Amino acid sequence: MIILLATTIGLSAVILFPNLSEAESELKTFVTHSGKVIRTTGEVIDPLYTVSEVEFDPMEYLREFNYGNVSKLEDGTTVREYTIIAEDDKVMEVSPGVFYNVWTYNGTVPGPTIRATEGDLLKINFINNGSKEHTIHFHGIHPAEMDGVFEIVGPNGGKFIYEFEAGPVGVHPYHCHVMPLEEHIVHGLYGVFIVDPKEGREPADEMVMVLNGLDTDFDTENNFYAANTIPFYYQHHPIQINTHELIRVYVVNMVEFDPINNFHLHGNLYNYYPTGTDLIPSFYTDMITLSQTERGIMEFEYTYPGKYLFHAHKVEFSEKGWVGMFLVNDKAESDENGMEYGS
Repeated sequence: MIILLATTIGLSAVILFPNLSEAESELKTFVTHSGKVIRTTGEVIDPLYTVSEVEFDPMEYLREFNYGNVSKLEDGTTVREYTIIAEDDKVMEVSPGVFYNVWTYNGTVPGPTIRATEGDLLKINFINNGSKEHTIHFHGIHPAEMDGVFEIVGPNGGKFIYEFEAGPVGVHPYHCHVMPLEEHIVHGLYGVFIVDPKEGREPADEMVMVLNGLDTDFDTENNFYAANTIPFYYQHHPIQINTHELIRVYVVNMVEFDPINNFHLHGNLYNYYPTGTDLIPSFYTDMITLSQTERGIMEFEYTYPGKYLFHAHKVEFSEKGWVGMFLVNDKAESDENGMEYGS
C-alpha cells in the first residue's frame, strides 16, 4: 500500500509538473523589507525590490564635473549647454539587499555636477521622461521665468530650456520644485551647481560631497544617511589624497526630514567658506552644522599620513551610514612611486 501511494504521488508530480525545469528557470528573485531573499514564479509587483537598474559609483561622482558643451558668442561670452533628463522609474541598490525607487537627473542620485564660470551664459535643455511632472530649480540669481517653480514640465517627454547667466560665485544646489516638494527631493531629484570666480581659485584636489538621506520605508524618517548616496561607501573605499596638497570639498546638505546635519573632520581643521560666495574664509574649524540645502566650501591640507575619519557628529547619522575616511599618503613617497591622487 505504501509503495503504491508513493508511486501514485510520483506519477502525479510528473502529470502536474511536466515542465518543472522550465518553471524553475522562470523564477524571479527579489528582496523584502526585512532583507529576506524571495524566489517566485509569480509576478513581482513591488518595483522597489527588483534587480537594480542604476549603477552609481560614488568615487567617480566625487571628482566628476560637467562643464557642458562650450561655444562663444560674437561678443566673447562663453556659452555652456547642458542636457538634463529626469526619470522616476529607476531602481537602485543603495545598500546590500536594499533597493530603492530613485528619481534621477541623468540617471544618477545626485544628478551631474554642473560647473561654469561667473558670467557664462548657461543653456540647460531639460527633458522630463518621467511619469510625473518635474522641473529644475537652480539656487542663485536668474530671471523669474527661469526659476523652475511655475513652469511645470509635463511627463513623458515634456521639455523646457533654462537660460541664464551663471552667478553668483559659489556652490549651489539644484532640485525639482514640484509639490509635494519633499517627495521629489527625498527620491533623489537634486544635484550641485558650482560657479567659479573669473580669476579662478588656487589649484587643489577638488571633490563634491552631497549629504543625503534615504527613507526606504516611507514613514518620513530616514533609514540611511550618506555622503553621495551609498551608506558607508567612503569608509569601505577610503578617498586617497596626499600630504601637503590642498583639498577642496564642495559640500551640500540635501537631507530631508531632519532639521540639521553636520560635517566633522578628524585630525585636522579646515577653512570654511559658507555658500562659497566670499573668497575669504569665514572661520577655521573641524565641524560645521548645516540646515537643508545649506552648503559651503571646505579647504584643508594634511600634514601627517594615515587614515582619518570624516562623518556627521550627529551620531545617529554616522551610525546609519554617513561616515567616510581619507587615506592620506605621504606625498614624497607618492611622487617617488609615480602615484597620483585626485585631479
